[in-house]
Amino acid sequence: QVQLVESGGGLVQAGGSLRLSCAASGSIFSVNTMGWYRQAPGKQRELVAAITSGGSTKYADSVKGRFTISRDNAKNTVYLQMNSLKPEDTAVYYCNAVVRVGASPYEYEYWGQGTQVTVSS
Repeated sequence: QVQLVESGGGLVQAGGSLRLSCAASGSIFSVNTMGWYRQAPGKQRELVAAITSGGSTKYADSVKGRFTISRDNAKNTVYLQMNSLKPEDTAVYYCNAVVRVGASPYEYEYWGQGTQVTVSS
């Protein structure tokens, strides 16, 4: 019903930048909170940043001041600008969205397939 398609991951040197994008498509009535999570090998998935439909944002302490989340509500797309990347930012990054689908009054949570971000030292 709803697909989240991510792009923008890759390999970058420490101190570099990357921009992730995630577009939601399908039987969407509205998209509430959108966010980015990451999972490094051997670690639990953790929230990186989230943004509500009204533009309120939340960041993990480890990325504050370096990462910026934004969204284009008309395109149901969320972005993550990552600057001053560190080797410890290396992980698979997953897009997440809370979506009201079609005529349903309920919201459902969806995940993207993940995109690898590797930061070399």
